[in-house]
Amino acid sequence: MSDEKIVITTENATAKENIVSRKTIVYETLIDPTVIRVASEKLKTQLFAKFGMLKPKPEEIQFVSIDKYYEPYIVVSGAYSIDYYRKCIYTVRIDNAVLEVILLNNKILPDRAGSVKEGNTIRLEGEERLVNEVKGSFIFDRYGRDATLEKLPSAPSEKNPKKVIAKFAIEEVAKNADVDFVRNRLVKRPDEVKRVVNEVFEVGERVVIYTPQFRILYKSVKTKEERAIEFDGVTSERVQQSQGAFSQSLRVIKSHLK
Repeated sequence: MSDEKIVITTENATAKENIVSRKTIVYETLIDPTVIRVASEKLKTQLFAKFGMLKPKPEEIQFVSIDKYYEPYIVVSGAYSIDYYRKCIYTVRIDNAVLEVILLNNKILPDRAGSVKEGNTIRLEGEERLVNEVKGSFIFDRYGRDATLEKLPSAPSEKNPKKVIAKFAIEEVAKNADVDFVRNRLVKRPDEVKRVVNEVFEVGERVVIYTPQFRILYKSVKTKEERAIEFDGVTSERVQQSQGAFSQSLRVIKSHLK
């Protein structure tokens, strides 16, 4: 038993947000474009191979252009907590002979619907207080898809990232995209919430890293078909793309050629 005074209000507390400022990093390009060009020449016939085996002759594939761009990766850490009450009902068995029960100055009549063997019961209605907490650290690509550390190599950063962004007309990640990504992952308010005592969403780390990449465009002399191959500007490794991202990359290349 406790003498603590209970004050019940039906108003929910306003959710609080603590969001840190975002930091921008642009990786330096460590691989010379000539190295990338040589690497792509060795693989260009594979771009136009049919059935994975029938490859055209090297002289049938024409170099069109090499384009440098920057791919963003979002590193973000956050936490979400909610202190809330939910409605609850406790069913308590009592002796069959009991006519009424007095609890906290309230008279409760037993429910006699049960069998003789099960005995009578009383229903106690109230509220339960719970606290849910969740934390997470994530790496997303520009589309909000999970990315791995393997896709985010270590490299020195440019001393003046804003200057590089302006020079290469880098399309920056939307102002609150990183916050929205982590919010969608962490903020899950329980359906059973009746009233909220305290609710907090925090983002303690916000970094957007722009990594250099090279896109080389080739054209088939016979079919006039164009296809691209991409390499990481830090590691020189080939970048594998999904079909959707590949189509978008090709549209970007053509826009530069106009």
